[in-house]
Amino acid sequence: MRCSEAAPARRGRALPALAGTALLLVAGVAGAHKASDSYLQIVAAPGRLDVRWDIALRDLDVALDLDSDADGKLTWGEVRAAWPRIEAYALQRLAIEGCALAPVGRGLERRNDGAYAVLNLRSACTLAATPRISYGLFADVDPTHRGIAKVQRAGQEVALWVLEPSAALLATASAAGGAAPGSAAAGASPASPADASAQATPRSGRWEFLLEGVRHILTGYDHVLFLLCLLLPSVMRRTPTGWQPVERLARGVWPVVGIVSAFTVAHSITLGLAALKLVSLSPAFIEPAIAATIVLAALDNVLPVFPVRRVVVTFFFGLIHGFGFAGVLAELNLPRADFAWALLQFNLGLEVGQLVIVAVATTALFNLRRWRGYARFVIGGGSAVAIGIGVLWLIERTANVSILPF
Repeated sequence: MRCSEAAPARRGRALPALAGTALLLVAGVAGAHKASDSYLQIVAAPGRLDVRWDIALRDLDVALDLDSDADGKLTWGEVRAAWPRIEAYALQRLAIEGCALAPVGRGLERRNDGAYAVLNLRSACTLAATPRISYGLFADVDPTHRGIAKVQRAGQEVALWVLEPSAALLATASAAGGAAPGSAAAGASPASPADASAQATPRSGRWEFLLEGVRHILTGYDHVLFLLCLLLPSVMRRTPTGWQPVERLARGVWPVVGIVSAFTVAHSITLGLAALKLVSLSPAFIEPAIAATIVLAALDNVLPVFPVRRVVVTFFFGLIHGFGFAGVLAELNLPRADFAWALLQFNLGLEVGQLVIVAVATTALFNLRRWRGYARFVIGGGSAVAIGIGVLWLIERTANVSILPF
């Protein structure tokens, strides 16, 4: 008898601890940096290598503090004044074996997800059949960053590479006296040092964009927060007397399946349309709209505001989120067959990452559902936190100011 009384007591103490752990996990997700990418278009010919490198100004601002007057807005004058620093910073973080890269042009371009600095580089070299590329861009400030490279050789299929940054390249540059590894000052074979070999091979293969899809959903904190808002009440049901826990896991899983399916179909539609450049919406609209979907989804948890079933709302909101995923592929200008394969991989990766999030969250929430404080603290408190973060993101993305540290 004493043992049977002790077990519920232990469960009662464990549930709040589990809830606290879940909240810490959510906080960890929310605090992660949003995935960033730079784009390299490499054209190789015998005796010549041309590289166009597009780097987001928002990422460069984090690394180099380009906003000299700290007004929250980058002007052309500020970027122009910072060009020498931008070139030096970038060239110290890229090396192609056997090719001394030198800057031959620069520019700015407005892309689907904001303004980019464009560096044009050239080398009088012949690209090796299996070249080593050392890449260290933003390794010191953003471990989620990746370089997406498209390599074109005459008479060969386009190759797609994912370049994972490594701080080892920065150490190599420092040991060489600070010379840019890809510049003429660094010598004719910039990627040859043995201590740079660990990061010199780009990640490539048939499924590299599947991994990128997983990374983008797991580090896309606004998309993750939106999903969590939808999942919080999934293991409960509304009754005239308030929230009541579902009796069986299946009762909680089926609504989740409907919600996830609606979100998947919807964002797949707009991801494809936007990546194919058939439909284009400005980030000035999409980013605030994604923040608004978080606020509305969380608000509906505590005060029902939608006259239709949640699965319908999820589909509509998923259409908006799909535009937020499109930048990775839309900017590469791939041949149609390569684009279709990369798009399929990327979308599958998004779904794999999404299923991981849903499986972990649903399992934790199902185990918490009988806790007396679930409705108040998990649904109510979690939704309140999400509303607060969503509102601040909405202000940031409409007023172009920085409030949150993530």
